[in-house]
Amino acid sequence: MQINNTLAKTQTLQLGRDQKVKIDLLRLDLIHPVISGNKWYKLRYYLQDAIDKGITEIASFGGAYSNHIVATACTCKERNIKSIGFIRGDKTNPLSHTLQAAISYGMRLEFINRTNYQNKHLIIENNSNQTRYWIPEGGYGILGAKGAASILEEVKDLQKYTHIIASVGSGTMIAGILNGSLPHQTVIGISSQKNNFSLENEVLQLTARENQNRLKMIHNYHFGGFAKHPSDLIDFMVEFWNKEMIPTDIVYTGKLLFAITDLLQKQYFKHGDKLLVIHSGGLQGNLSLPENSLPF
Repeated sequence: MQINNTLAKTQTLQLGRDQKVKIDLLRLDLIHPVISGNKWYKLRYYLQDAIDKGITEIASFGGAYSNHIVATACTCKERNIKSIGFIRGDKTNPLSHTLQAAISYGMRLEFINRTNYQNKHLIIENNSNQTRYWIPEGGYGILGAKGAASILEEVKDLQKYTHIIASVGSGTMIAGILNGSLPHQTVIGISSQKNNFSLENEVLQLTARENQNRLKMIHNYHFGGFAKHPSDLIDFMVEFWNKEMIPTDIVYTGKLLFAITDLLQKQYFKHGDKLLVIHSGGLQGNLSLPENSLPF
C-alpha cells in the first residue's frame, strides 16, 4: 500500500470549546497503516538521497518500541531496499511487537548494549560499507527536518492558526514544523521523554535563527518516562476515544492530547486562540498493552 497524503485530513475537536479555543487535529495517522504520521515525512528525503546514490541497504537506530524502526523497515520493503536496525539494549524473548513487525518487513536486527549504543559514531564506523546508507535515530538531521517541514503543506489556511503543537521524541518533527510555520505562530513541543532538557538545543540546531524565539518546549507530561503508561494515561486515551473517536498511542499522541487538555484547564491558551495539533501516528506501541486495554 502506497503513502496517500490526501488522506491527511484536518479534524476539529470538541476539546477546547468550553474555553472558546478552536483545536484542529491534523490526522497524519491516516496516510498509511504502518508508515503513518510523521514517519514518512522524516524519511522521504533520506530515502530519495539513498536512491539517487544507488544505495542498496538502509541502516538506522532505535529502541524496542521505535515507530521509526518499523516505519523504516516497511518503507524499505515497499521499495525493495534491504534494511538493518541497530537496536538499543539486549535482545529480549519475546521481542516487542514493534521489533517483530520490523523483522516481518525484512529488517535485520543487531542488538547493542545501552552503554555502547551511546557511541553511534563508533557503531557506524565499525559497520559501514559502500552499499549502506545511514539514517540517524528518529530521522534526526537536516533532511529529516526538511521532510517534517513539508507536513504543513497538508494544511489548508495555515495562516489562521496561532499555535502549532506536537509531541517530541528526537526533535526532528518539531524542528521541521518550526521551520515551516509562519512568523506569527507559536510552536509548542510536548516532550515524551523524562528530563530530556538538552532536547531544545537539539531542535534549535536544525532550525533557522529567525524562528527560534517562537519555540516553547514543555517537559511535564512524560508520565514517568518514554513509553511509560500509568493507568491515568490509559484512562484518558479511552475517554478521548469515546468523545472524539480518534485513536492515540501511549508513547506520543496520548501524552500530547493529555497535555493540551491539562493546559486548557490551566488557561494556558487565550479565548480565540486557534491550535493546530499534529497527530504523528505510530500506534504500534499500543500493541505492548494487555489485550482489550483500549477500545480501538
